[in-house]
Amino acid sequence: MTTKDAADTIAAISTPLGEAGIGIVRVSGPEAAGIARSLFRPRRPRPQLLSHHLYLGQIVAPDSQEVIDEVLLTFMQGPRTYTREDVVEIHCHSGWGVLQRLLELTLACGARLARPGEFTLRAFLSGRIDLTQAEAVLEVIKARTDAGVRVAAEHLQGHLGRELKEIRETLLDLLARVEAALDFPEETAEVPATALAADLAPPLEALEALIASYREGRLLKEGLLVVIAGAPNVGKSSLLNRLLAQERAIVTEIPGTTRDLVEEVITLGGVMVRFSDTAGLRPAQDQVEELGIKRTRERLAQADLLLYLVDGSRPLTPEARQDLEDIGERIGLAVINKVDLPQELNISDLQQSTSLPVIKISALTGDGIDDLKARIVDLTLMRGLNTTGKIVTQARHYRHLSRCRDCLHQARNLLTEGEAAWELVALELQEAIRELGEITGQEVGDDVLDRIFGEFCLGK
Repeated sequence: MTTKDAADTIAAISTPLGEAGIGIVRVSGPEAAGIARSLFRPRRPRPQLLSHHLYLGQIVAPDSQEVIDEVLLTFMQGPRTYTREDVVEIHCHSGWGVLQRLLELTLACGARLARPGEFTLRAFLSGRIDLTQAEAVLEVIKARTDAGVRVAAEHLQGHLGRELKEIRETLLDLLARVEAALDFPEETAEVPATALAADLAPPLEALEALIASYREGRLLKEGLLVVIAGAPNVGKSSLLNRLLAQERAIVTEIPGTTRDLVEEVITLGGVMVRFSDTAGLRPAQDQVEELGIKRTRERLAQADLLLYLVDGSRPLTPEARQDLEDIGERIGLAVINKVDLPQELNISDLQQSTSLPVIKISALTGDGIDDLKARIVDLTLMRGLNTTGKIVTQARHYRHLSRCRDCLHQARNLLTEGEAAWELVALELQEAIRELGEITGQEVGDDVLDRIFGEFCLGK
């Protein structure tokens, strides 16, 4: 956002379009109060709008004096606002027509349409929040589980940002000692390399803990991808329907009915779980099925956990044996389905073909489904789920933290390998500090900001 952009007054619809009780049009910038005075007719005439008060009245088109809607309006004077600018919010009846008309009137009075995430971007640029808190706004909006909401709320309060700033301050102090020794060797005390290497241990330990937390953080943010695979007609679609408790996938006796990926979400153990039903693994009968099987192979490579189904009412096929060998040491379960039918499957043959734990179910009757859900949670969350604020949920944060850790390891190696190369140590510390600044926003480029805030909806 340029300096000229920052001087603009912006407006947007801040609630989803649709028929509902309330919709909100938000205005932020130096002309916000003037726009409110131009459009708003309070029920009781007042000399001015007091900050942080809610007023009942009507929105009236300035040119025609047409009453658009009865609304509640609040004026919030900066800097005690979300953006630290003057902000006006108009709470009207929700519906595409009325919201669009109110927005058009604000634009006609001098505002411009806000870009995606521009209100939150202004909050960041004004120093009200750091970049981790700005990203947490989107996490709160997109969170689909209680655990996800808790972690996002912790980030929004700044717990992760403060942890990173503490690590960064420690590294800045260490860098200052190194640079003072380089620039003023005769005026400063000698810096023992072993002592400095020891001082790197606490920030490295903190970084390692944050990096290790990303596995759980990714599950909270993106959900666990569980891929259901197996030969045609072993009951993959029936299992998906049973897990969802609804008829989501088509189930027939015709092999190859599922030709594309079918994905739905439920919550298990506080984690969003994305179950993906896939095309049956077999030699393709036509080009469409070939594309479906190709997508199945790609999805298998992405899976956090694999459920490989076999038909308990039939002997294990050579193709299933080969599939299980190809799966190797992946995290998953070998699921024997159709236990409600007479069993022809030799369990010993199955156990000899795979290292996966074996579980029995009936997708038709529901037998064993609760046990299957519990096993999925046990396999993926062996030590329970961490929902404290010091947990990394963003892939961007994970990359920068990993690079920061690598820089500190390199600096420590330089300090412990014979005579320390202090200039190189200083460079590694500088790069480590820059990587942390990329996360909190202290050293972030416009292109990164554009990518981050471009994911936001209009009006936030």
